[in-house]
Amino acid sequence: MILPRAPDGAAAIVLVSGGLDSMVSAGLAREAGYRLFALTIDYNQRHRIELDAAARVASALGAERHIVLSVDLSAFGGSALTDTAINVPKDGVDGTIPPTYVPARNTIFLSLALGWAEAVGARDLVIGVNALDYSGYPDCRPGFIAAFETMAAEATKAGVEGQAFRVHTPLIAMSKAQIASEAARLGLDAGMSWSCYDPTPEGRPCGRCDSCRLRAKGFAEAGLIDPAVS
Repeated sequence: MILPRAPDGAAAIVLVSGGLDSMVSAGLAREAGYRLFALTIDYNQRHRIELDAAARVASALGAERHIVLSVDLSAFGGSALTDTAINVPKDGVDGTIPPTYVPARNTIFLSLALGWAEAVGARDLVIGVNALDYSGYPDCRPGFIAAFETMAAEATKAGVEGQAFRVHTPLIAMSKAQIASEAARLGLDAGMSWSCYDPTPEGRPCGRCDSCRLRAKGFAEAGLIDPAVS
């Protein structure tokens, strides 16, 4: 089991974006025995398809509650995912942090998850960040997660009273092939999830953005067919 077994009756706030990684992370939390409280952030991203995917995933995994919280990050801009004037790269990325990076997104998302966790008495947060087959985003690395846990201990009533918050990142050292294989092992329909940054007018994955490329590479290396594109 990738996640430690949950204490009896423990709840976890699981960030569910609608993507493959968040779906598998939520599935692993369920396998570990956590009661799932699913949090999806509608940040006025480039398309709405992933929000529909998040609803499917939360329902399929039996989340006790699913909150879709609106936080309009397009007001800030600075990312191809929140500003349609910035093009989504379609020819691969060059090793620099790509324009699909959303400024401080995971810091914002985890902070909101932390607030809900403290409100409902949960001490576990689950996020599907990955630092192996990923686009180089700084807020997907172990150092960021460790720093967030330290901050949570200082920033909350529960923390200063000695109740530590744990941020679980079960996929952080996995390849995309391993993640695709975990979806199959957990019996999750990968077709429920959505990864593409820039879908076609017909609502299909573009097949060329970095997220599509990484997903296709993962399923191919795992020897699996991706039902989202088949």
